[in-house]
Amino acid sequence: MKKINLAIIPVSDAGLKLARAIKKEIPGSLIYTKAEQDDCIQVHSIDDCLKNIFGNCPALVFIGAMGICVRSIAPYIKDKHTDSAIINIDSTGRYVISVLSGHVGGANELTERIARITGGEAVITTQSDNTGLWALDTIGKKSGWETESNTANFNHPLTAFVNGKKTALLLDIKDKGTAYLERTKPGHVDVFYKYEDIDQGKYELLIAVTPFIYPDEIQTIYYRPEVLHLGVGCRKDCNPEGISGYISGKLTENHLSPLSIKDISTIDLKKEEPLVKDLQKAFGNIPVNIYTADDLKDIEVANPSEKVEEVTSVQGVSESTAIKSAEGGPLILEKQKGKLSEGNDFTFAVAISQNAIRQGHIEIVGAGPGDPELVSVKGRQFLEAADLILYAGSLVPIELTCYAKQGAVVRSSASMDLEEQFALMKKFYDEGLLVVRLHTGDPCIYGAIQEQMAFFDRHNMSYHITPGISSFQAAAAALRSQFTIPEKVQTIILTRGEGRTPMPEKEKLHMLAQSQSTMCIFLSAGIVDDVQKELLAHYPPETPVAACYKLTWKDERIYRGELKDLAGIVKENNLTLTTMLVVGEAIDNRKGLSRLYAHEFKHLFRK
Repeated sequence: MKKINLAIIPVSDAGLKLARAIKKEIPGSLIYTKAEQDDCIQVHSIDDCLKNIFGNCPALVFIGAMGICVRSIAPYIKDKHTDSAIINIDSTGRYVISVLSGHVGGANELTERIARITGGEAVITTQSDNTGLWALDTIGKKSGWETESNTANFNHPLTAFVNGKKTALLLDIKDKGTAYLERTKPGHVDVFYKYEDIDQGKYELLIAVTPFIYPDEIQTIYYRPEVLHLGVGCRKDCNPEGISGYISGKLTENHLSPLSIKDISTIDLKKEEPLVKDLQKAFGNIPVNIYTADDLKDIEVANPSEKVEEVTSVQGVSESTAIKSAEGGPLILEKQKGKLSEGNDFTFAVAISQNAIRQGHIEIVGAGPGDPELVSVKGRQFLEAADLILYAGSLVPIELTCYAKQGAVVRSSASMDLEEQFALMKKFYDEGLLVVRLHTGDPCIYGAIQEQMAFFDRHNMSYHITPGISSFQAAAAALRSQFTIPEKVQTIILTRGEGRTPMPEKEKLHMLAQSQSTMCIFLSAGIVDDVQKELLAHYPPETPVAACYKLTWKDERIYRGELKDLAGIVKENNLTLTTMLVVGEAIDNRKGLSRLYAHEFKHLFRK
């Protein structure tokens, strides 16, 4: 039987319209009906239908009375880990109810998705959902972690958690999943970053996101993130028999969980070795990374071998390939030598992903154009978690710094030179803390972050950029204008006039003006005479312009006019550096018809 993603069973013809709406939105859906319908699969009875699909289809949606749904599925219910997710919807679509396999089977998540399709109300009765608690039985899968427990019955730690028993949360690594746990921590959970800091006598449950194996003292749920990289080397035609079990045993002896192995790595000379293929299969068909000697030549290893270097031209295969796959992450298990039979020597080593290590980190965050509510959700989350917020003085709204957590250091960089800024950020970084460097707009557009990134690179520091809404986007919104108009303007130019900072000859305004595109000019109010002169070389004098001062701030001001009057507009209104100049016929243009609404696309909007 063909495997499907969703089976929809309207109990009566009244549910057919709703069933078709759901099928249209969720790929891989099929509708089963007793009556013959062109777009449905005809069945003799609901019971006959369930005999074939229950347990084989991930999810079933009944449309009709709840009683019919419950009586129909009752004979087939066996185990929450194998049962299909069951959802029931009344024939009007008003109530979408998660009936069976809410967490493990995904019924709760699908219930919310379908409710958004039908416009109905999602009804979920699972305690953790209704109390805002983590769903410990599914959070591992959603985060890409393997889940295991030291308890015979996994329901015992789940019950302890949802009943609010004192819980310790150990986070040995960092990723999106651990960031979510930190951000949404319930009140009865305490966070730790070192196992030895936990006084387990004070807790009834330990939740650990870790690749490491620790002694069992209390009931524990382990989430095993895939952050370990296994590098392998061996003699030619090494017999693989027993080696995978040997390596797994050695990992466990060294307190490393085999469940956290993400990939296997070796040099290209060994890519056809039976051992490599055997290990890949034994560890769950995980990826195999093959590197050339040139890929590995600059990697320093802990245990170099002259013999290996003579054969491969690299200092050591297992260590260097593990480090390469870990993107420079350190070895946590140096080269181990093994030989289970004569002539079948092999080596292996393990490194941990560089980006999973709990260390200092710098996030360069775009604050947006001014309105504090226009910072991204991700940017706000970094602000809430930061230990240091270094913000760009008066260019960034002070309200954004109010997201800082209790005890965080908030500092304006307005009075600091680059060296002072670097020293402050590095101090927090070296203490393993989170630094947010908060810039106006989008940091990558005239954001002055180049020197900072060079400093971070020079000191091998972890950093990332969270983009922000740029002022040119805020200008389009404030002007209620679409900056691209079909068959008229399809290009937006972001640039600046030539002041103290020289412009490349090919990027001078009079050159760019030849296209008569929508042009957004940053940082140029002080040289507006020159700007106007260069633009008039190619734009008609009547071209619409706008001078936008402090976009989205409380004291925002916008002045419209024509290009021939631009300099006068700026000077008469005493506009300063925080002004964006916009030029082009897209401003206030309502004449251009978007292709989406053109006649040949009208059918897309018919009901």
